[in-house]
Amino acid sequence: MTADETTPTRLRQAPSWLLGQASIHSGRLVNEHFAAAGARGYHYRLLAALQEFGPASQAELGRRTGIDRSDVVAALNELAEKKLIERSPDPADRRRNTITITAAGSDRLEHLTTVLTEIQDALLAPLSAPEREQLTALLRRIVDHHTARR
Repeated sequence: MTADETTPTRLRQAPSWLLGQASIHSGRLVNEHFAAAGARGYHYRLLAALQEFGPASQAELGRRTGIDRSDVVAALNELAEKKLIERSPDPADRRRNTITITAAGSDRLEHLTTVLTEIQDALLAPLSAPEREQLTALLRRIVDHHTARR
């Protein structure tokens, strides 16, 4: 049975409801695929931020990735155990740590990027390549608009 057959028309016509439903499916795919790879979505987000922006404090990583401070610490502990990141005292403020991605962390990020591509393919399976690009651009505009208003 499809959503068209079981969902009230008013909901099926509400973008907010549709985005919520797509988010549920997306979250499930992310959790399942990353778990199968021995990782979590937080790991990918943190490694990607470190790779792109360079060393950062835990607080900065939380802001860049949208992860709560306590969750950042837990995820970084997991990454440190696997030697995917290194913590070192911040030379400007010895009370805080600077987090750096390791070579093993960069390798792990490349593997998880492949997993993320598989997730995108599974989520967007009913769409053509141009439709995927259009959806991504539209979602980026919505997110950017609401992020800029904060």
